[in-house]
Amino acid sequence: VQLQASGGGLVQPGGSLRLSCAASGSIFRINDMGWYRQAPGKQRELVATITRGSSTNYADSVKGRFTISRDNAKNTVNLQMNSLKPEDTAVYYCSAFIVTAQGGSPYWGQGTLVTVSS
Repeated sequence: VQLQASGGGLVQPGGSLRLSCAASGSIFRINDMGWYRQAPGKQRELVATITRGSSTNYADSVKGRFTISRDNAKNTVNLQMNSLKPEDTAVYYCSAFIVTAQGGSPYWGQGTLVTVSS
């Protein structure tokens, strides 16, 4: 089982980016999915999570600007980021609790860099 994230890049303040993450492998079910980020010199922090039933939770710093969504049929989770600020610059990681025939475990993607700068 692996998670593959994509969509990072360089964007100007006020711009938008869409991150995507796809899970692959022998997956029985995916429970909660989410996005986290880690800025240079800082700890990894939660950005947004989404349950299998699409209930969402956001960090206060991104509420109203970011939207998390998922497609259970495709085992994907997306993060639409609008009105980006320089302080959103970080490596973004997707995460998912994945149930396989061996049981359930949290998995992490490899990270994708988002740089917000003029």
